Amino acid sequence: MTVPTTRPSPTDHPEYYGRYISQVPQGNILDTLQQGHDATLALLSGASARADFHYAPGKWSLKEVVGHLTDTERIFSYRTLRFARNDKTPLPGFEQDDYMPYANFAQRELSDLAREFDHVRQATLFLLRNLDAAAWERRGTASGGEFTVRAMAYIIAGHEIHHRTIIEAKYL
Repeated sequence: MTVPTTRPSPTDHPEYYGRYISQVPQGNILDTLQQGHDATLALLSGASARADFHYAPGKWSLKEVVGHLTDTERIFSYRTLRFARNDKTPLPGFEQDDYMPYANFAQRELSDLAREFDHVRQATLFLLRNLDAAAWERRGTASGGEFTVRAMAYIIAGHEIHHRTIIEAKYL
C-alpha cells in the first residue's frame, strides 16, 4: 500500500480548495482521516443537548452541520472513486444549501447522524487504503476544475477539520 504523506500541490486542485488542504497536518493522510473521524465522533458523543442549536439566524443547526459533513464526504468520495478508476467523464458540482430543505436532518437524532458519518468515513478509508501509487495521482474533473485523487483525500480531511473547528467554537 502506498499512501501520500505530502500535501497536494496547487496544480492538483482548484484554488478554492486550498483553504481545506492547508488545514491538514503533514503526515499519512489515512492516519489523519482516521484521527479526524475519531475526534469528530468524540466531540459529537457529548453534544446531543446542543443538536438543534443554531449559533446565529440563518446558520445550520449542529445536526445539519453533521449531515452536511456526511453528504459532502459521500460526494467527494464518489468523485475520488471515479478519478481513481481513471473515469474522464466531467462530474457536476453540487450546491450544499439546496440539499438542506430535503435532508430532514432536524427529524433525526444526533447519534444517528454521527453513526452515518462513521459509516461513510469507514467506506472512504476502505477505498483509499486500497489504492496503488498510480491511482493517487490520477486526475479527474468536477465542478469545472481538475483534481488529483490525493487532493480529494486531503480536501475530505480538511473539510472535516474546518467544520470540527466551527463546531468546537460555535456550537459547544
